[in-house]
Amino acid sequence: MSTKCKKLRSIIKSNGLEFILEAHNGISAAIVERAGFKAIWGSGFAMSAQFGVRDSNEASWTQVVDMLEFMSDATTIPILLDGDTGYGNFNNMRRLVTKLEQRNIAGVCIEDKQFPKANSFIDSNKQPLADINEFCGKIKAGKDCQADDDFCIVARVEALIAGWGLKEALSRAEAYREAGADAVLIHSKSHRPDEILAFAKEWENRLPLVIVPTKYYSTPTDAFRKANISLVIWANHMIRSSTKEMIKNSKKIFKSESVADIEDKITTVEKIFNLQGVDELSQAQEKYLGEKLDTRAIILAATRGSELHGLTHDKPKTMIRIGGEALLARTVNKFKKIGINKSIVVAGYKAESIDISGIEIRVNKDYEIGNELISLVCAQNDFDDDMVISYGDLLFREHILRDLLEVDGDIVIVVDSALDNPNITGSPDLAYCSQNDDRSPFMQNIILKELSSVIRTDNKKSSGHWIGMMRVRKEGRNWIEEAIHELKPSPNFKKLTLPDLLNYIIEQGKIINVHYISGHWLDVNSIDDIDRAGDFTQ
Repeated sequence: MSTKCKKLRSIIKSNGLEFILEAHNGISAAIVERAGFKAIWGSGFAMSAQFGVRDSNEASWTQVVDMLEFMSDATTIPILLDGDTGYGNFNNMRRLVTKLEQRNIAGVCIEDKQFPKANSFIDSNKQPLADINEFCGKIKAGKDCQADDDFCIVARVEALIAGWGLKEALSRAEAYREAGADAVLIHSKSHRPDEILAFAKEWENRLPLVIVPTKYYSTPTDAFRKANISLVIWANHMIRSSTKEMIKNSKKIFKSESVADIEDKITTVEKIFNLQGVDELSQAQEKYLGEKLDTRAIILAATRGSELHGLTHDKPKTMIRIGGEALLARTVNKFKKIGINKSIVVAGYKAESIDISGIEIRVNKDYEIGNELISLVCAQNDFDDDMVISYGDLLFREHILRDLLEVDGDIVIVVDSALDNPNITGSPDLAYCSQNDDRSPFMQNIILKELSSVIRTDNKKSSGHWIGMMRVRKEGRNWIEEAIHELKPSPNFKKLTLPDLLNYIIEQGKIINVHYISGHWLDVNSIDDIDRAGDFTQ
């Protein structure tokens, strides 16, 4: 496979006239390649402009090289850098060439002006040129240190720009050829191509000749072919065209206070995604991340929370604001943050007051006479082979949910082993497990034996408190659906809780696993809990 350096050399030495176009960042480089160009001009002027600084070496060479790395990574075609004066003396030139090759840049063009340079079209007659011998030393230093024999160094002659005449331009070009340059770029500020064509005639194709017709752009292309020009650089047209559109559209948006008039006239977001390679990332995720996170949440939020008195007069307790944000919104956002984007909320009391974006609401009409299991049944059509079921009045640290998703098991519940946790109020469900928490840093295979809201008569100490959250996978979903079907005929079905459901599943010989935590959560049951919740969220 041909290297980028070899590709650039073949373009420069081609028997026909070739063209390359300016780019100044990764996305413009990708556009240039997709337009069909064989190579890219890494324009110093354009890169300075996109940094918002002047084309006078105000952007450091390391900043330029960093941008080139993005451009190189975004493309498969070679890049010829507009390297100004080489950013210093012969030693700077050596380091520049080394760093460019490390980033797979195919070549550099340096101009025979003094450092720091100024743009060729600004006070050009006042710009001093470099000493010929000193500039030849830069070329030799660059050629001596390049690792790839095909890396190209183009010597840019500024004699015509500075008003020193054709003879000086030819003398300098010949010296640079003898110093080892791979091509010569002759530059002009004239709006006519006369002095460029005169140079080409006298030059007699001793080395490939490169031009930048920014000023004499109206010259017919065939005139360049007849003059044996090797390469034409369209040096700044990407930055200029994009800037024009940005100026125009920003004024329209400001004036109209809307984007409706321009939305159909600008590039779609999908097109930007395409240029960024989003499709490739999606494919890579499937390849390297294995099973994608496709988990949904079912959040039970039907109760009023009568212990909160007037605070829940017009809304359920899950809509009470904690630290400026509704309790339910905090829960939903925690799920979203780790990639669970679908949340089904089972509402009941004042369901119409729940105004949280990004959720689907199911209503438990029997919330006044029913319990948690009835609420869960209201979301049965939303069951999935991977879901998290949670009470809606929980506050918890993100790591609890994230770690839960890593635990194996068809049904896994979260148990707080810190029995003295001061944040636990109300009547918590005590968990009796196969093994108490030994604070092992490794995942433990802990099995739930029973959940109970009362202390057992045998005085056996519980292993902790169930916080009201569990993760359910495919087989666990089947167990839950079977249990609901079998329990429905019971006369007290509407009074059953989630612990009742889990205990019934255990009685059928199924294994429910436990993920231990130690604190870092609380539920909201009373006015005092709201004060604690405020501290918890800070």
